[in-house]
Amino acid sequence: MTQSNLSSILDALKFRYACKKFDPSKRVSDNDFLSILEAARLSPSSYGFEPWKLLVVQNPELREALRPHAGGAHNSFNGASHFVILLARKSADMRYDSEYISHMLHEVQGLPEATAAMKRSSFENFQRESFKLLESDRAMFDWASKQTYIALANMLTIAASMGIDSCPIEGFNRAGVEQKLSELGLLDLEHFGVSVMAGFGYRAETAPAKTRQSIEEIVQWV
Repeated sequence: MTQSNLSSILDALKFRYACKKFDPSKRVSDNDFLSILEAARLSPSSYGFEPWKLLVVQNPELREALRPHAGGAHNSFNGASHFVILLARKSADMRYDSEYISHMLHEVQGLPEATAAMKRSSFENFQRESFKLLESDRAMFDWASKQTYIALANMLTIAASMGIDSCPIEGFNRAGVEQKLSELGLLDLEHFGVSVMAGFGYRAETAPAKTRQSIEEIVQWV
């Protein structure tokens, strides 16, 4: 990576903040938003098993239907060009012996049978012993949800690199949002749960000064 590229990435991180007021008259272009989605698609995940799905909510009526259950999303609903709900896969998909894992091993990753068997065995040990994920469905879902934040972070960063604003959102009632999406046939509750949300668009406000602890306060060299 050149010094110029590194500087551009750091400039994007300095530009980015949680936008609280979007300009509804400005739209993110289709090509730019596809780049944001591609950043999510290319994100790393444990064993490369991609425990996520992105629901892009552009329908105004659906946004309004979600409004009572997502107070933290109101500012985005009021003007964000694009709104994304990141879904995390549940145990039905993420168990080492699931059909989804078989699909990932064979159809997506294209592994030979012997290699796939070894990777599945390693994944089982990871789930059973290292992280104790098989002890509860909630443990499995929380583990998958944490990985969606990697995809989210990459989306926020690539958006900022293009001068596009964003707002990551945890201010919602998960049960209420999931129930509404399920009622509308947009969410299979056996396989997915809502992890986090984000709005994308262009600011209609002055960004606040960025405040962060010093590098000395957050890093310990040992």
